[in-house]
This record gives sequence, C-alpha cells and structure tokens, in this order.
Amino acid sequence: MAKKDAKKEAKKGSKKSTKKKEAQPAQLRKLLRVPRGKHIDLASYAADATPAGPADKAAALAAITQMGERLAGLQERLYAASTAGDRRRLLLVLQGMDTSGKGGTVKHVVRFFNPAGCRIRAFKAPTPQERNHPFLWRITRALPGPGEIGIFDRSHYEDVLIARVRELVPRRKLGRRYDLINRFEEELVEDGTTVVKVFLHISYQQQRRRLLARLDNPEKHWKFSPGDIEERALWPDYQEAYRIALERCSTRAAPWYLVPSDRKWYRNWAVSKLLLESLEALDPQYPEAGFDVEDCRRRLLEEA
Repeated sequence: MAKKDAKKEAKKGSKKSTKKKEAQPAQLRKLLRVPRGKHIDLASYAADATPAGPADKAAALAAITQMGERLAGLQERLYAASTAGDRRRLLLVLQGMDTSGKGGTVKHVVRFFNPAGCRIRAFKAPTPQERNHPFLWRITRALPGPGEIGIFDRSHYEDVLIARVRELVPRRKLGRRYDLINRFEEELVEDGTTVVKVFLHISYQQQRRRLLARLDNPEKHWKFSPGDIEERALWPDYQEAYRIALERCSTRAAPWYLVPSDRKWYRNWAVSKLLLESLEALDPQYPEAGFDVEDCRRRLLEEA
C-alpha cells in the first residue's frame, strides 16, 4: 500500500510540476513580437490592453522600480565590456502616432541609465543638409557606438510613414525603401547591434483625449500645434502606412514589437521589460583585469 501511495503522490507531483511549467508566462518579446510574413490588422489590437502586465498602475510602478537596478547593472556591464573590445550595443527605436508617448517613454526608461553610456536622438523633419543625402545618412550618424545604448524618438521609418501619407516621394521609390531598411538593420545586427523596434499603439479616442489635455494645460501648449489636428484627419492613412511598415520590416534580425499604449503605466513597464529581456539575452560581462591586481594592491599598501 505504501508503494502504491508513493506512486500516486509521485504522479500528482509530476502533474503539478508540469502544470506549473506550462503556466509560466512567455517572454514579453515573444508575446508582443509582430509576426513575420503575415497580414496585420492594427484594429484587432486593443490599445488599452495589458498583455502579461502588472495588475494595475501601482503594481507597474513597483515593477519598473525593481527592474531599474537590473537595467542599470546591465548597462554598466555592456559599457565595461566595450573597453575590452566587445562591439555589442543596443538600439531602441520608438515609433507611434502623435501623443503615443515616445518622449514620455524615453524620460521614464532612460532615468535608470548612466547618460554617459546613452545616445538619444529625436528625429524631426530633415534639414537641407540631410535632404542632400540618402535618407539613411542621418540615421547612420546617430547610431550608438560599442557599449552604448541608443534611443531613437522617431527614426528612419518616418521616410516610409509620413513620406507615404504626404506623398513626398514616388511610390516606386518608396517601395524600395523597405528593402533598404531591412538590409540596413540586418547589417547593424551583424555588426553587433541589438535592434529593439517598438510601435507605441494608441487609439483614435485616446489621442483626442491627450490633445485636449494639452490644450487644457497652458504648460503643455508648447507641445501642441494646430497641425496636429490636420494630421489627425489622416489617421486612416497613417494606420495603413504603419501596417505596411510593420508587415514588411518585422524581420528575424530586427522584429517589431507592438506595445498597447493607451495606458501609460503599461507602456512604460512593457518597454522597460523589453529592454531588460534584450540586455539579459546579451549577458555582457565585466572584462578581466589586464594588469596584475595583487601587484597593484601591494604597491598601494606599501606607500608611506
């Protein structure tokens, strides 16, 4: 009887452990990754959803704080490894409709990093000098160096988004840009850059609320432009432009991640988590000392 009972308990334990393993949440990168080679319907993604996220805002803020120390440590290790010849670096690309929170995301995520190891660039309309070069020229000049974390507030994707909506370039030329972008990002990855591309997905209604909030607050008027209303009228065109960009440029080397962004606390948590997972996958290590540690210690201790 004792043997039978032991076998039953073993089976129960086995089932429990199996169920526990199955219940473990998938990596957020896997969950939010835009599928390759498939049609995307942005309307089917709820912008107020919180996939795999904390229960509420308070829990999210606590989780972000906990991640902060790990993010800071990983950034330091990445930078330290570069001093010994490690060429790896990370590039975070943020794209989204107006008011989706690109600037807010930068502010909340970057606070955990040492500014000396970050390279942040917000891309505006091309300057006359930039227009005299291929569209990727200005992007190349802003890339992070070995050991650095680069953050793009808007990016080279503007040249297939607003360029498509506003018909700034012929469609035939526009079509070639997707292939150029894919090759460009593939080369970045081959050279040691981890590319984390995030589409901050907000709803039409939420954008209206955020624009009205800017008008209601005099301290936010500088962030508003009447042109925002004109751009808003082109919402369907921009959604279509984003759909095409996500479909054509979510690759194995540099996938897109779609982050529901109606809830700011979830947006900040999700981007922090994506960065943490990406840096943990790199697992940078502090380099070994290139000198005799004990000899240096002895010399210092022998000082008068």
